[in-house]
Amino acid sequence: MQSTSIAPWHTCYYYPVPKNLFSPHHLHLPNKKKLSEQPSKKLCINNSFFTFTATNSCSEDQEKNRKRYPRNDPDQENHKLCQDFYSSIDNQETQFRESKRDPESEIDNLLDISSNMWWTDFKAFLGQRINLEGVASSVGILSKDKHLAIPHVSVPDIRYIDWAELKNRGFKGVVFDKDNTITLPYSLSLWAPLGSSIEQCKSLFGNDIAVFSNSAGLYEYDPDGRKAKALEDAIGIKVIRHRGKKPAGTAEEIEKHFGYESSRLIMVGDRPFTDIVYGNRNGFFTVLTEPLSLDGEPLIVRQVRFLEVALVNRWCGKGLKAINHRLLPDPKECVKDVPL
Repeated sequence: MQSTSIAPWHTCYYYPVPKNLFSPHHLHLPNKKKLSEQPSKKLCINNSFFTFTATNSCSEDQEKNRKRYPRNDPDQENHKLCQDFYSSIDNQETQFRESKRDPESEIDNLLDISSNMWWTDFKAFLGQRINLEGVASSVGILSKDKHLAIPHVSVPDIRYIDWAELKNRGFKGVVFDKDNTITLPYSLSLWAPLGSSIEQCKSLFGNDIAVFSNSAGLYEYDPDGRKAKALEDAIGIKVIRHRGKKPAGTAEEIEKHFGYESSRLIMVGDRPFTDIVYGNRNGFFTVLTEPLSLDGEPLIVRQVRFLEVALVNRWCGKGLKAINHRLLPDPKECVKDVPL
């Protein structure tokens, strides 16, 4: 469905001069505050509604008439006319603004809100397909930090993870990626076959499990937290709100949520150059899973994933190993041969 951006129109309002201003003796406007009288040079003033320019010096007779008949002072009358004229404009403008407070203005406000929501959703749609932080990080990985993309453990899915062994080794919490790790792409429901593994993880780690995703929970794409709340209600796992997009950023927000150092937490995800790089860079124990489904996943994401996995396999084939983790020197001990 095509979307149309809505931009405000700049409107110029024309205010006609009220007829009663042409006859100063028949003004029926409410009284206004008098203009403060300031000492000025004695100058004759041209009668004009918009410009008051000094033209000729006043003669002595004109000055005497001014003092003798103060009511007919041209300067005073011009000030009065100018004041009443602009007061009339202000009144008409106020009436115009009040007339705008109708259902049409409310509709305009709703359209503005809808436009902002559309733009937020569009940024999320685009950002989840083109991860600029990931692209920038990939440059460093390809040149000198290849080891950061190597996971401690690689499994088909989380059913092959021995949660009890990880708990016995001293790990305190588990951080899951969302899309293609525990849910299908862009789904808000837990992938049904993983239910038993998630329940076992909950029974061992209690409330110390959470989702840390580049979609739900990211302030940039989920500013009001509605996606995070919907996911929490659907899978019963807390979603961590955060500002940085993986693989960029530190583990500060995650450590604050759990109350533990990142070295005692497990990072589980399906992308080597985002989830695994972020986890290794910040000291997590990292677990790489295969994608749950390629259906519904954008073509560019599938192509990038294929390239990432191919590079990781090549580096591992050349003997490159993951960073050693002090709590589990032999990562294979937490992998099951038979899924739960």
